Amino acid sequence: MPSSRKVVVASQHYPPDHSTTAAIMAAIAERIAQEADVVVVSGMPGSARAPAPGRPVVVEIRNWLPGKAALLKRALAEALFTVRMFFALLSRLQRGDVALTVTAPFALPYAVAAAARLKGAKSALILHDLFPDVLVMAGLLRPSSLVARAMRAINALMFRALNTVIVIGRDAEKLLLRYRGMTPDKIRFIPNWATLAPGDRPVSPDNPFRKAIAARFVVGLSGNLGFTHDPDIVFGAARLLRDERDIHFLLSGWGMGFARLKEMQAEAQLANVTLVERVADGELDAMLSSADVWLIPYRKDVAGVSVPSRFYNLLAAGRPVILVSEPEAEAALTVSENRLGWVVTPGRPDQLADAIRMAAQSQDAAMAERAVATARTFSPERALSSYAALVAELLSNQDVERTA
Repeated sequence: MPSSRKVVVASQHYPPDHSTTAAIMAAIAERIAQEADVVVVSGMPGSARAPAPGRPVVVEIRNWLPGKAALLKRALAEALFTVRMFFALLSRLQRGDVALTVTAPFALPYAVAAAARLKGAKSALILHDLFPDVLVMAGLLRPSSLVARAMRAINALMFRALNTVIVIGRDAEKLLLRYRGMTPDKIRFIPNWATLAPGDRPVSPDNPFRKAIAARFVVGLSGNLGFTHDPDIVFGAARLLRDERDIHFLLSGWGMGFARLKEMQAEAQLANVTLVERVADGELDAMLSSADVWLIPYRKDVAGVSVPSRFYNLLAAGRPVILVSEPEAEAALTVSENRLGWVVTPGRPDQLADAIRMAAQSQDAAMAERAVATARTFSPERALSSYAALVAELLSNQDVERTA
């Protein structure tokens, strides 16, 4: 690759932030830095890092990080960050460079695509969430509202300016191609990966998260429960199963959905529900090994809008999954194609309760083996090599070909 060209990674989230997005962007930057000069422009305090051979240079820009519950402050902070990122990129990008970013916060890709176009650089977007569809799915926007229409109009301009859109689910392509600015040759499918090492993890009564639970079968829920998730269907299923003493719910996480679970449990005091606050990274393996089956509860219309990154770690732990989702969503396709669990219609706690009963009575011991085998196909080496190859094409001015 020409040494005069570089890759600029624009991300609000970067280590020492412990979020999934931070871990993914750091892994991508580190891998690309093995073959090209990489500068990371980060919004995370404490992330700055001096130049070192074969490593990305990390530059911090000033950023305000209010709590997730403070929605108005958070919106203002993200808008300010996006503006600062735009000017930071204008000062760092040069013709022939590649700008790589992600949809967190949602307005960041607009700034990156605009700065890259102004500076004659190429741009690529990792599409974790599609806006405004996520907000419509969560019930925060109406599909035909003025805000939703305006966001779609801006999206059309952005997609026209971008050189590549990296999707982490096959279901996203159909929604993207509705935009006149998108063409199939711009789309790359590079799924996320498991951060836990795939392997057999037998259920153990000595597991620290399971010791206090007498039930034979434990249903787990773990991770960030945001706008796209439905905590009510989980609690509704727990109500329906409250008299079945062999089944217990172990619910852990954070976010507005987990706060909702805590509210419902404070009122109902279900004996078959245990709540655990967010666990430390060092305890994640034990947590994911504690349950017999794991839930991922989405609201309706998730297909093409969001893919759960936690899904791959659940498979790596060797556990089947009960997914609340449309059948055409990426995770649901993976579950069905590989026989890894059950897919339940959103908004139907009775169906979820039935799926949990089936899981508790399942005699398919090979499901755990299939989960681990599937997780191995979603390896970081495979995904990161795909990112490196994509960036090499962009830096060398070759046309980016579509892969499936």
